Amino acid sequence: MVDEPKRESPAKREMREARQIEERSEPRTPVIYEIVRKRGDEEMARPATSLWWSGIAAGLSMSFSLLTQAILLTHLPDTSWRFLLTSAGYPVGFLIVILGRQQLFTENTITAMLPVMKHFTLHNVGRLARMWAIVFVANMIGTLFAAYFCTLTPVLTPELREGMLTISAEIMKNAWIPMFFKAVSAGFLVATTVWLIPGAEGAKFWVISLFTFLIGAGGFAHIVAGSFETFMLVANGRLDVLTMLGGFIVPTLLGNIVGGSALFALISYAQVMEEF
Repeated sequence: MVDEPKRESPAKREMREARQIEERSEPRTPVIYEIVRKRGDEEMARPATSLWWSGIAAGLSMSFSLLTQAILLTHLPDTSWRFLLTSAGYPVGFLIVILGRQQLFTENTITAMLPVMKHFTLHNVGRLARMWAIVFVANMIGTLFAAYFCTLTPVLTPELREGMLTISAEIMKNAWIPMFFKAVSAGFLVATTVWLIPGAEGAKFWVISLFTFLIGAGGFAHIVAGSFETFMLVANGRLDVLTMLGGFIVPTLLGNIVGGSALFALISYAQVMEEF
């Protein structure tokens, strides 16, 4: 005689259905906030050596954005839509850095700011300043090395190097004020990417690709990707150091911080500050 399956009690069925709903529902805003904040707290606690070498790796990795763009540029016909397709190469460096959990300065403008906003103390401000300083300098060293490696070694064909310089020259067509506001937009978009990743699950690749593509296609200024471009110009005698520092580094750095920290991080915190 076959045993009849036990009937599930109404209480157990309700619990099971509640778990299924919770598993399939999108994470609430406070949950996303806590994930990003906790990551920022963990990153600020990392040893300086770890931050440094991870930042160097990120600077090197970001060079692949310009390289991929140049490969597309040199192989596409000279048409009105070539720039749009060339911009599809811009996310490559970001994908390597973000998916590889390397230290990118603009990514840290939101992750490291959230713990400071929650507990605004001199200790946390000091931790933030330490992390930003280490990661920013490491990113710059990484992009500087990559630029001179691409210039002084036969790793690239002359056509490919010229394509990289052609793309790089576009960023320096902006005056100081436009550069600053384009950097604000780029900082906001990177922060948006960081905010969306915890809920993206298997779509992280597409989230990163979409928002960083917008940075490239929109001609917005990103301090790390753009530093490789401007270092390439300097290394090849197309730009002097003072113009690079005053015309690109300063406005872009300030704009990225404003876009990622003062705007996005503040808005993110404001959404949840009454829920904790």
